[in-house]
Amino acid sequence: MAAAPYVLVLYYSRHGKTAELARLIARGVEQGGMSARIRTVPSVSPDTESSLPAIPDSGAVYCSQEDLRHCAGLVMGSPTRFGNMAAPLKYFLDSTSGLWLSGALADKPAGVFTSTSSLHGGQESTLLTMALPLLHHGMVFAGIPYRHAELSDTRSGGTPYGMSHWAGANNEQAISPQEKALCLAQGKRIATLATALLNSHGTGA
Repeated sequence: MAAAPYVLVLYYSRHGKTAELARLIARGVEQGGMSARIRTVPSVSPDTESSLPAIPDSGAVYCSQEDLRHCAGLVMGSPTRFGNMAAPLKYFLDSTSGLWLSGALADKPAGVFTSTSSLHGGQESTLLTMALPLLHHGMVFAGIPYRHAELSDTRSGGTPYGMSHWAGANNEQAISPQEKALCLAQGKRIATLATALLNSHGTGA
């Protein structure tokens, strides 16, 4: 019996805000009628002798290649690091050459999300550069349409390229109502697209 389809919500979080976004996006996925599978990635260290336990002490479990291979859609998130995704998430993606060679992720919908400490600290550049490896995998990139009024009302995070959050210099900013609504909208959209693509493939279209 085949496993039920799911959207993978994959993230790396340093201070907790990206993880909070991931949980809201996962809620949106479920509102869109599909199961959400939340996964994270371990930190990387310059000390080659250091290692982390196979299962983290708290929070989401670490993502496996099989979690990624079998997803019906993907929403991927990271805090910004100099306008790009954080190293742990990039390190994980760099290990997915086998999935790329097999085309395992081709034609599946994907979106991205991020959190920054400053309002203009690289939200859009991080989202756009995060999309590049997903496009190389042949995924169908989806942002957030402007039919969601919160994109025009927000005074903190939220972009048409994907969800974002302004955390503040000391991580003091709560997720705003507009940011929360856009998280739900993004998750729901990826779930809806994943369902449509699965149905299309099922009918041989």
